[in-house]
Amino acid sequence: MNEQEESIRELTKAEDQIMQILWKLERAFVKDIIEEMPAPKPAYNTVSTIVRILEKKGFVGFKAYGKTHEYFPLISKEEYSNYYLNSFVKRYFKGSFQNLVSFFAKENQMNVTQMEELIKKVEQDINKDD
Repeated sequence: MNEQEESIRELTKAEDQIMQILWKLERAFVKDIIEEMPAPKPAYNTVSTIVRILEKKGFVGFKAYGKTHEYFPLISKEEYSNYYLNSFVKRYFKGSFQNLVSFFAKENQMNVTQMEELIKKVEQDINKDD
């Protein structure tokens, strides 16, 4: 785990919902975030408070325009996804991705053909990165 990952903390459900919107929009004011949220829309102050918490946690930066702030992610969705998945695998699968894949294969009743397709897909993705 690198220094960046050590400083990342897990998001609450509400924080994650807002980060998903910021990752999608890339830059947004609180009113823009609220527009993207499903009904019933939360109060402006609620979203504003959560965004400020995200800022304190180091997930979000901002540019001030007088009293108004435009927010943007400081951590990419990929960085957080990598951190979250690694943390999840450590907690529930003894740190083994092999145990994770085995669990999902069993739970989803994957047959040999589906497993072979999965292996081919993984190999293609690995080779694409080279």
